[in-house]
Amino acid sequence: MTFDTIIRGGTVATASDTFSCDVGIAGGRIAALGSDLGTAPEIVDATGLLVLPGGIDSHVHISQPSGPGIVMADDFASATRSAAFGGNTMVLPFAMQQKGESLREVVKDYHRKADGQCYIDVSFHLIIADASDAVLGQELPALVHDGYTSFKVFMTYEGLALSDMEMLKVMTVARETGAMMMVHAENYDAIRFLTDRLEQAGKTGTLYHGASRPIPVEREATHRAISLAELIDVPMMIVHVSNGQARDEIARARARGLKIYGETCPQYLMLTERDMDGLNMEGAKYVCSPPPRDKESQQACWEGLQQGIFSLFSSDHCPFRYDDPQGKLAPKGKTSFRWVPNGIPGVETRLPILFSEGVNKGRISLNEFVALTATNHARTYGLYPKKGTIAVGCDADIALWDAKREVTISQSLMHGGTDYTPYEGIKVTGWPVSTMVRGQFVVRDGELVGKLGGGAYVPREKSELAKPRANS
Repeated sequence: MTFDTIIRGGTVATASDTFSCDVGIAGGRIAALGSDLGTAPEIVDATGLLVLPGGIDSHVHISQPSGPGIVMADDFASATRSAAFGGNTMVLPFAMQQKGESLREVVKDYHRKADGQCYIDVSFHLIIADASDAVLGQELPALVHDGYTSFKVFMTYEGLALSDMEMLKVMTVARETGAMMMVHAENYDAIRFLTDRLEQAGKTGTLYHGASRPIPVEREATHRAISLAELIDVPMMIVHVSNGQARDEIARARARGLKIYGETCPQYLMLTERDMDGLNMEGAKYVCSPPPRDKESQQACWEGLQQGIFSLFSSDHCPFRYDDPQGKLAPKGKTSFRWVPNGIPGVETRLPILFSEGVNKGRISLNEFVALTATNHARTYGLYPKKGTIAVGCDADIALWDAKREVTISQSLMHGGTDYTPYEGIKVTGWPVSTMVRGQFVVRDGELVGKLGGGAYVPREKSELAKPRANS
């Protein structure tokens, strides 16, 4: 057999195994695993490095409408470049519908934004904000058939929050089409009530963002979403879980045999609500929803990862510039936390943080790291085994890691569109040095070598994990 590239001398790790072998690549796919694979035009010396499946970040927001006068910091070029430097080979951003919009037209618009502008591969989730009969009866089933096999609904935010009736209708479509349902679980009315009360008391600083959406707000919505899903018998992913109480709702559902899955993010392992207490709007850098909690919640999220309650570790990358009136320092945001653009960057730092804090500190194994950052994402969202592992026949999406490299995270090292990182000054051990998508280097030895447009849109199959229990 002839190869285009051989990665030689590295230690390969998958979600199940760790072994020393060479990787032969041909036609953009992994063609052989073994020793003495012969020669190839390109020999990559991976001695002393880990050879891992490229990260899949299945929860990112790119070029998304964010309200009047607010502009998201990343387009597809900057976001996918940043992701590649962070060891990722694929991202799944959201095509966000707004009230009154055709879902099909929204998808076309996101393709226009992304086509020819990606360094790594992409696929789109759908966001359902307008659960009309036309959308649910025609557009959504047709889009699932076309490979958009997952969609997200919100239980909060003006213009996005669905009623319980609308949730049930969307869940019914998910069950009938075999799509994976994702839910942002926070109680909209409770948040509005608490926000009004805080503002009336003059508590408008960024610190009070956390107080406006405390843990019971997330716990209640998580319980309610699970209850609705149980009525319909539809699998569901609860995204960006921030605390032990919401985690335990998922655990109880799973103990009852329900197919409820959970996801958490770096901000819930590394940040706390005190980070939102900075002077001169510095706290705005950390405003996201659900908000960072406390040390006890951080430990609960680690336990959720360790116990398999959370199967996904995503960034929820939602980037806004800080020193920008179209970003975190929007004029209305200075009057109340209510108006601060909601979200933080994280696609580039997701993997180094989990590797350092998880693998190198003994909280999770290397194989669990691979599962949480790549393999489980591919399984959950209809990409496996094409993506998410290192095996003969799958895409040669590979990240080479220096497990001993020590780096202090700094904005000066980042490659996205924001002007800050919420993880400034955090020291990590373990860093991706090269990233390869379908056999072609995008980042090599810390330098961008891939071409803009080298990333492709990938339609997805229906996930086995999205099959209702009655069909399992």
